[in-house]
Amino acid sequence: MHGPIAAKGPSLAAQACSAIERLILAGQLAPGERLSEVALAARLKISRGPLREALRLLERDGLVVAGARYGGTFVRRLDAGEVAELYDTRALLQGFCCARLAGRASAADIALLRRQIAAMAEAIDDAEAFYRLNVGFHRALFDAAGHRRTAAIYRGLEKESHLGRRQTMRHGDNRRASNDEHRAIVDAIAAGDAAAAREAGEAHVLAGKRRWLAGLVG
Repeated sequence: MHGPIAAKGPSLAAQACSAIERLILAGQLAPGERLSEVALAARLKISRGPLREALRLLERDGLVVAGARYGGTFVRRLDAGEVAELYDTRALLQGFCCARLAGRASAADIALLRRQIAAMAEAIDDAEAFYRLNVGFHRALFDAAGHRRTAAIYRGLEKESHLGRRQTMRHGDNRRASNDEHRAIVDAIAAGDAAAAREAGEAHVLAGKRRWLAGLVG
């Protein structure tokens, strides 16, 4: 249950947008679920004006769909083609990020990434905890790479891709394979090998795509 929205800080609409986004990304609001303004306003303890603005922001970010043709407002459900394209685009962006990071990562950057990998290894039997840590690891890669435009594009794609890729992390073997790939990425970055880092970064996302595809037919 999400607590009430604070009266200070960012606008009520921005706070409500962040709160609903967290509910969606945590799976508490499921893909395809209809969003009731009355229920959400009561849950977040805000009026419906800021809530409607928040829903428009979420629609802009691709997390909800709304309008007469949908018959209301719903958490967006991605089709298979959209999810596949998200994986392909994320692979290109991550390859660029990892190659760039190989030439600029500090010892502190590498240490942070290795700590995150170790935390994921400890959380290997907890799908939800692993998934949260996994998201943090990838964000850390883009933050450390220091290319704001690429990071912003990735964050937008990441929000959409949560809707389709959470399921792949339900399986322990997938989590183990994913973290092994994380180690390969950081090893290449630490070695300063931009070509290997690019290859490892792209390969990791495309391996995730294969795991997702296998889940579709499994």
